[in-house]
Amino acid sequence: MDIVGERLTAELEALTEVAKTLAAPVELPELLEAVMNTIVRVLEQADVGAIMLWDHAAGVFRSAAAFGYDLGILKEMGLRAGESITGKVFDSGQARLLGTPQDVAQAMADMRPFNREVMARSIGSDMLPHSAVAAPIAAGKAKFGVLVLEALDDHRQFTDENLSFVQTLADLVALAIERDRLEVRADAVREARRGDRLRSEIMATLSHELRMPLATIKGYSTAMLMDEVRWSEEKRKEFLQLIEEACNEMEGMIQDILDSSLIEVDQISLECQALRLPSIAGEVALEVQHRSEIHRPVVDFPENFPIVQGDSRWIKQVFRNIADNAVKYSPGGGLIVIKGEVRPSDVVVSVADQGIGISSEDVIPLFEKYFRVRSASTLHVAGTGLGLPIARAIVEAHGGRIWVESKAGEGTTILFSLPRQRPSGSER
Repeated sequence: MDIVGERLTAELEALTEVAKTLAAPVELPELLEAVMNTIVRVLEQADVGAIMLWDHAAGVFRSAAAFGYDLGILKEMGLRAGESITGKVFDSGQARLLGTPQDVAQAMADMRPFNREVMARSIGSDMLPHSAVAAPIAAGKAKFGVLVLEALDDHRQFTDENLSFVQTLADLVALAIERDRLEVRADAVREARRGDRLRSEIMATLSHELRMPLATIKGYSTAMLMDEVRWSEEKRKEFLQLIEEACNEMEGMIQDILDSSLIEVDQISLECQALRLPSIAGEVALEVQHRSEIHRPVVDFPENFPIVQGDSRWIKQVFRNIADNAVKYSPGGGLIVIKGEVRPSDVVVSVADQGIGISSEDVIPLFEKYFRVRSASTLHVAGTGLGLPIARAIVEAHGGRIWVESKAGEGTTILFSLPRQRPSGSER
């Protein structure tokens, strides 16, 4: 086989290897680095090289992959449009051979001093290449950057025979970049559609949940306004009580939505003061007792329970949200135990019920916004799915954490901790 035949065979093998590399399921930076390593193994003239991609936001070319250079240093370089070999080849859209040191020096004459200094540091020498070849990285009308290969040894210079091969390499790189950007756009479209679908589902859920108490209010108020029926005072009182309960339920849902909106934009404003958690637990226990005749709240805190720092309004909201959850998911009634525990650096409050419990797959997303435990026994449980996420945000804003212990059919315990000393900077 003659020299030309050997060269063509080597180039074909190189292109095959590069194509296989580009087909690998890895991230683009790693992919480009692998391509550069493949090129340097095959193209004997190439001592150094880089893939320079156009950064639209910054308006400069940046190094995305390199061999022979210190890539960490080379990334400091930012070539402007038209600057040096990269800028000129990108503007012309044509592969270019710089076959002599004079050709290279002329093409690099307008390189800014800072970029020249970065290039020298990244290669460990201020010597200019003896020859170079560069090809635009483009696919159709999309222009991404330039593949630049340089020879430092004057005995191994690039020739015209290398141009088409290097351009083919650049075209393969362009296809990989285009594929990556199409995948990114596809992921963004899928995420947007998923977000739209999620918002639609959330709005449908909230609308349904708000309609339930509204239907109660409208139904009983309409009944009371009927001229043809004379309701007894006892029945009117019963209707009014049901209307009041529905109003309270709707008010709670709207408050959850408003609180969630504040949390969403990081607008929880804490006014910290000394808090007596046993007193707050007692107040919430009384609320539970007034709300439900089948649940029996129990408060169990040790004597001399330490005072903690926190915002009374928000911490009481945490107690309420967790207790409300306990009532909803223990439809058969039973004990709701609010208990306090003292630890060296924090205190822990737990709220335990004797309800239906939570399956292991529902425990992890329990504190995500709008998540609702779905089972045959919870289909008619009203709520927005915001109570526990709000509780988590409040507890974390106070420097604590919240978690759950539960098994299906065995009740649920939700616990949260608060530091005994308020960490500096927690107020915001």
